Amino acid sequence: MKISTKGRYGLRAMIDLAVNGVNGVPVFLSDIARRQGVSEKYLEHIFSALHKGGIVKAQRGRRGGYLLNREPDRITVSDIITVLEGPCHLVDCVSNTAVCSRSDACVTRDIWGELGAKIQEVLSGYTLASLVEMQQVRGRQDSIMYYI
Repeated sequence: MKISTKGRYGLRAMIDLAVNGVNGVPVFLSDIARRQGVSEKYLEHIFSALHKGGIVKAQRGRRGGYLLNREPDRITVSDIITVLEGPCHLVDCVSNTAVCSRSDACVTRDIWGELGAKIQEVLSGYTLASLVEMQQVRGRQDSIMYYI
């Protein structure tokens, strides 16, 4: 499994939003793009998906921008990655036994299912709040350039 730039940049942008979107003040995509070194156009696609997935809300108008739709401690990395990348199924037969006639008797399918579940467990163990805290501990809370 490989997380695409959409997932990596999306997670970085969400941490940025969690840090900068405080007190109900929306954050401009242009500001996130500048801080993260990501194209604003690319972030528009990412935030469109995050909005459709119910993770962020958009505020229109002159003072518009994006806000988290839930508190940072209620948004997991799994929530974000699943919206941007889809569910974590390493091989098709794990989620759909019909794709392979050997699915019922295949022990390797069990391994892929278990590995996918462990990945999901790890991603669910981190929230935006915990990532913000981890970043602050590292002393980079003012310049948020992540290499996730």
